Amino acid sequence: DVPRISRDARELTRAEDGRGAMAALRLSLRAVRPNLALRAGRGGLRALSTYFSPSHEYVTVNGEVGTIGITAHAAGELGDIVYVDLPEVGDEVKQGEPFAAVESVKAASDVYAPVSGTVTEINDKLSDTPDLVNQSALEEGWFVKIKLDDSAAGALPGLLDDAAYAAHIAK
Repeated sequence: DVPRISRDARELTRAEDGRGAMAALRLSLRAVRPNLALRAGRGGLRALSTYFSPSHEYVTVNGEVGTIGITAHAAGELGDIVYVDLPEVGDEVKQGEPFAAVESVKAASDVYAPVSGTVTEINDKLSDTPDLVNQSALEEGWFVKIKLDDSAAGALPGLLDDAAYAAHIAK
């Protein structure tokens, strides 16, 4: 029941130990729905869902915005990332097609879009510190933010949730 979760979360953040309570709420929610994350923002808490492609890209969906990057598993397999080639704001990305590239001490690899949309923001930090992808792939090491196009909603069920992705990389 999302309204109840939201109300409970607001009450917990008002508590004396709001940070600890918020962390406990995040953990309990992740136990119920593993690909659900909560982020505190100006409008309160927002639910974010993360989906994974079998080729090790992810998209975190927040309304009409998708944040795309490579997974920590992919970054670990590549080794130390030394360069990230990103598209430009305004570029269209198409599901299943390369939109970026990464170079590491081991290899160079194309990065494929897990969903389609228009690039609205790129992670400029990666030009100076590409190793952010190795350090924090899903938080600080994201590649682009896109405005999801109409086909994205239909593409999401074809992607993997946390549990399915964990099983995929365990093979």
